[in-house]
Amino acid sequence: MDIVGFLKSQFICHLLICYIFIVSGLIINFIQLFTLILWPINKQLFRRINCRLAYCISSQMVMLLEWWSGTDCTLYTDPASYHKYGKENAIVILNHNFEIDFLCGWNFCERFGVLGSSKVLAKKELSYMPIIGWMWYFLEIVFCKRKWEEDRKTVVQKLLNLRDYPENFWFLIHCEGTRFTEQKHQISMQVAEAKGLPKLKYHLLPRTKGFAVTVQCLRNVVSAVYDSTLNFRNNENPTLLGVLNGKKYHADLYVRRIPLEEVPQDERECSNWLHKLYQEKDSFQEEYYRTGAYPAVPIVPPRRPWTLLNWLFWALLLLYPLFKLLINMASSGSSLTLASFVFVIVMASVGVRWMIGVTEINKGSTYGNHDSKQQRK
Repeated sequence: MDIVGFLKSQFICHLLICYIFIVSGLIINFIQLFTLILWPINKQLFRRINCRLAYCISSQMVMLLEWWSGTDCTLYTDPASYHKYGKENAIVILNHNFEIDFLCGWNFCERFGVLGSSKVLAKKELSYMPIIGWMWYFLEIVFCKRKWEEDRKTVVQKLLNLRDYPENFWFLIHCEGTRFTEQKHQISMQVAEAKGLPKLKYHLLPRTKGFAVTVQCLRNVVSAVYDSTLNFRNNENPTLLGVLNGKKYHADLYVRRIPLEEVPQDERECSNWLHKLYQEKDSFQEEYYRTGAYPAVPIVPPRRPWTLLNWLFWALLLLYPLFKLLINMASSGSSLTLASFVFVIVMASVGVRWMIGVTEINKGSTYGNHDSKQQRK
């Protein structure tokens, strides 16, 4: 196949993937809207249904990583902890260095059967994003404006609401608050120097207040903290667009299970504990760059078929009417109909590209780029 033919075929694949994701996502959002009538009647049933509906959306993203791009994900962990993953509630601390670290976090959740019920502490702006943001609303995701004085009451209430959640869940949190860039790292280390904290080479200073409140609100509900450090082999710089293009990456994820009893209850002591944890994470990164491996046993959790089967279901359901519409339009020859179809396709492509842009490092938030006086603990 020549280059032009390849590009055309790749473009068509992009459009079909975007079409399936957008249409199925909006259908699921619409169904989720109707589940609201269950909340005053049977809150736990509402939650269980929305876990399954959310899985139908998020698993499509994981399918792209696992099956479409064929990205390999190797887990480095203690075998004694491995059998507990997916069978308990946990707080998962993720580093925030790559454009697809959230997707690798979802992949981790999927391999252990908690993708549909996984939670996250996310910026408020994401709640307005169609499909994923709206899905998160029905999953009772904790949104924050990243202004602690305004956020604290809301965050506490949302976290306390999760204490009676009927499904095992993992609460994913990026304690650095924003994705790593050299500019943000330089500012963060100026803050570290001003506060007398040890400097980090591969991470930003963790923002401890959100983590401390999460631990306080979920204590006796969550069993452990999973300290997770992600990296990619051969200095790969993975992007969501690369995954969509079918590019294969090689992810290594180091996970330490830390019983929640070892995390101090006092906010100041918890803050010191988290700073120490990030110093250890820095040393793990140092070792990875030096040896190409983490200090634990490498395990490849088995890939489950459900992400692929879910995508195939939606593909079969939605592609038939699309192709039928195309045939009817081609036979009718109406210029207005064809123009309308092209417009819808272009808008769908732009919409997905916008969602991809949200993940891109060079288009990321400016949070962390401000003067050190505005940095919080």
